[in-house]
Amino acid sequence: MIPVAGERLARRISQLIIGLVLFGVGIGLMLQSGLGVPPWDVLHQGLARQFGLTVGIWSIIVSAAVLLLWLPMRQPYGLGTLLNALIIGVVIDLTGLFIPPATITGVAWVMLLAGVLLIGIASGLYIGANLGPGPRDGLMTGIARRGPSIRLTRALIEIAVLTIGWILGGTFGLGTIVFALAIGPLVQFFLPRLDISPHPVPNAWEHLDR
Repeated sequence: MIPVAGERLARRISQLIIGLVLFGVGIGLMLQSGLGVPPWDVLHQGLARQFGLTVGIWSIIVSAAVLLLWLPMRQPYGLGTLLNALIIGVVIDLTGLFIPPATITGVAWVMLLAGVLLIGIASGLYIGANLGPGPRDGLMTGIARRGPSIRLTRALIEIAVLTIGWILGGTFGLGTIVFALAIGPLVQFFLPRLDISPHPVPNAWEHLDR
């Protein structure tokens, strides 16, 4: 028989992967809605429009670049960190292959709201597995430990990537604002219900993005 500890770890890994897949689907739906995407994905979309490749591939490339920034801060990697960097980008592109862009306003809003809800659920799943922060979360907390508050650090980083992405042609729209307003309450609701880690995550604010 598999020891209880092994069963718990297997469940945490399964929940992590399901969460990351749903997160990628959520981002993909927001992209296909055409109404706006989260700040980091505005950057990924802008890079894709300016330099080619897909939004998903740019998500992976940016994740790898951000992980390099962890090195001087001595941030510890986890399994969740590495899978986060890879799985979400792959699923974003797969979602775009199977779900066409919205051509009707009502459909676009359904896709947008479904995407935001999925990201909220997915965040609760992968954060609740507690197998390592996402690349962007680790960058934020690493910087915050050296001075600025987490809220200020997150705000400055996201304003910067959003601005750069918008200049490059990424879609900053109503969907971006909806995401910013809704994701915090959604994660606060789902995380306590989906947290299966041995040490529950105390502060959802630190993990509101991948």
